[in-house]
Amino acid sequence: MKQGIHPENYRLVAFKDMSNDDVFITKSTAKTKESIEVDGTEYPLVKLEISRTSHPYYTGQTKLVDSAGRIDKFKNKYSKFKKK
Repeated sequence: MKQGIHPENYRLVAFKDMSNDDVFITKSTAKTKESIEVDGTEYPLVKLEISRTSHPYYTGQTKLVDSAGRIDKFKNKYSKFKKK
């Protein structure tokens, strides 16, 4: 392994999934300006849009996407550019 290429400033950081308010703590070098208190200890906070607790792949729940409606919307929007 190459020497001197890995960061030295690992610390415990709290990651918060904003979609379901789940918080997990792990080591990271992520820079952050916010902090959060978990079990009486204050940690730097990194906010996430999606994590393992809310991602459909891990939860087994799928979201229904109205692809037919989006296709019809697209066709209607660009039908004026259709060659005659």
